[in-house]
Amino acid sequence: MPLPRWIVALAVLAAVSLLAVPGETHVRTGGTLTTGAAPSPALGEDVAYTLYLPSGYDRSTARHPVLYLLHGRGDTMQAWTRVKTVLDDMIRTRRIPPVIAVMPDAPWSERGNWYVDSRHDGGRPVETALTRDLVAHVDETYRTAPIRQARLVGGYSMGGAGALRFALAHQDLFSAAAVLSPAVYTPLPPSDSSARDYGAFGKGEERFSEEIYRALNYPALLPRLDPDLPVRLFVAVGDDEYANPDPADARHDLDFESAALYNAARRSPALSAQLRVMDGGHDWSVWTPAFEQAMAELGPGLSVTPPTGLTGPLHGTPADDWAGGIAAHADGTLTIGYAAGGPVNGQSHAGRLDAVITRTGAWTRQFGTAADERLYGVVALPDGGVLAAGYTKGDLDGKHAGNSTDDAFVARLDAGGTVRWITQFGAPDAADRLYGLAAAPDGGAYVAGYTKGALDGQNAGDKDAIVARLTPEGAVSWIRQYGGAGEDKAYGIAADASAVYVAGSATAALPGTTALGGLDGWLAAYAADGTSRWATTAGGAGDDRLNAVTITTAGLAVATGATAGDALTVAHTAQGRQRWRHTLATPSADEGAAVTALPDGGVEVAGYTRGRVGVQAGGADVLTLRLDGRGGQRAAAQLGTARDDAVDPFAEPNLYATTTPSGKVAISGLTYGGKAGNGDVFLTTVTP
Repeated sequence: MPLPRWIVALAVLAAVSLLAVPGETHVRTGGTLTTGAAPSPALGEDVAYTLYLPSGYDRSTARHPVLYLLHGRGDTMQAWTRVKTVLDDMIRTRRIPPVIAVMPDAPWSERGNWYVDSRHDGGRPVETALTRDLVAHVDETYRTAPIRQARLVGGYSMGGAGALRFALAHQDLFSAAAVLSPAVYTPLPPSDSSARDYGAFGKGEERFSEEIYRALNYPALLPRLDPDLPVRLFVAVGDDEYANPDPADARHDLDFESAALYNAARRSPALSAQLRVMDGGHDWSVWTPAFEQAMAELGPGLSVTPPTGLTGPLHGTPADDWAGGIAAHADGTLTIGYAAGGPVNGQSHAGRLDAVITRTGAWTRQFGTAADERLYGVVALPDGGVLAAGYTKGDLDGKHAGNSTDDAFVARLDAGGTVRWITQFGAPDAADRLYGLAAAPDGGAYVAGYTKGALDGQNAGDKDAIVARLTPEGAVSWIRQYGGAGEDKAYGIAADASAVYVAGSATAALPGTTALGGLDGWLAAYAADGTSRWATTAGGAGDDRLNAVTITTAGLAVATGATAGDALTVAHTAQGRQRWRHTLATPSADEGAAVTALPDGGVEVAGYTRGRVGVQAGGADVLTLRLDGRGGQRAAAQLGTARDDAVDPFAEPNLYATTTPSGKVAISGLTYGGKAGNGDVFLTTVTP
């Protein structure tokens, strides 16, 4: 006998409730559409709009990013409502955060207003009304975040031109723009364009002014953009857009104009741009999938929280400067090293790049030659002094007259900043560089780098990695050369009383290892007397490298770097067995540059990311990653400026980290976020 309908209904409801996940009710139903009106003092009338509120908006207190979606010529605010299902699905599947979407109606100038402030008789200040009055109303009325990182503007056709205009002319308001089939024409619209007909670009009785059009168009805006307010553009166009039959105007077909826009935008330091050519014409067969792709690219970057900046004053000069190391002292002070292109704190500048050592709040010591000096490591000594290492192209120690190739050097400074000794060494007429430095237990130093010569037997290839030991008096007690048939470099070194660990990269198999493919990262162990113990490669079939290594309180050698564009960290025992491996991956480039041991047996990795780990600040941001003693990820964050941080112009990491006596992590690195726009050195402290 069939069950009564009410019993079946109860069973279905019970099944649904069992499938529901607590706290996720808001993602199981769609958002809502409503309408509203924003008072506009600029217009002297209201701006009508359709509003999309995400599911659960009325049941939470959370703030939301906002999309401003501009319709095309002749359309109304209802046009964009068709993307509701796209937003519902993307929010439900967590491809984008829950967003509010505002779809203003723009009826002025017979719906051909081009979203600009018209100077034509009877024209209206549409741009001011929407970017100021409407935005202010939305922020006052709904739970938004009144910051640019929480706003995206999008549009199609005339609305695409408006979205581009708003994003470039109002960087203070918008951080991203979805520009779909944009009706943008350079240098002027084609003869049959409606941009000439409605007075948007007119003046007085004249419906179209070439002068005004040029002044409002994107080529005039690009040179004036502020790189400290970066904007992300997503440009999409159909492959079957209208083809102008007039050969003189064929250059203005929207596929051509979109490509021109993309190529102009990608050359601006204030913009990052993407271009998609979709299958379809000037209609929603293009705009719907293009909007979804745009939101997939731009949506995750929207944030109601501003990015974390770099705290503390910058170090350096108006010229190019490079980070060169950081050391923490027992009294809580820090010492940083860097290469400076000019005089620092009243010190004399020897020429080109000088080595600079600064004890925070105390003293600065600058030394160099007429050639280049670069620092790649600073470590603290028990007596309050420091060791610094790098390379020189001149006669830094006064014993290498006529030197014109890179030589390795190590310098020792006392607690007051006086240089006690400098040791310069290398193969004659061959390049030698140091990239890694570690203090030895007796006050001496271990260093690592490369040579193109033969410092310990014969050179195995183009460049060989080197490891060397210096006494507390600066004498080189031993050098080990390690390489294969390719180009091999050592970047990082760490030591304790019984072992020395070295990390680097190789283009071919090194002795005792197996090549993995491409550029390989490698980790090797030596005894305190320079005896080789073991070596292993790290990474995969792509390009990999290890940049730094530390020794944890549990005795593990932990090295960090990159594998195929992802941040890689590996831990090995003293016997060479891999204990754990951790990879942090975003769709963009990520790399570990420094690693420092924490008191609890874990490590803090510092590097860079061009993706999103937290709130993205700019191009390359500083990445911080905390791993426990078993390689488990405890925290990850990013911080920085609107420009590149932690990397140099060659996409090489330039960053150092150390653990302070209080357990915090001090980080020093390169930033292009200074006022001069040249490389400066930052110093910041984070709490693991």
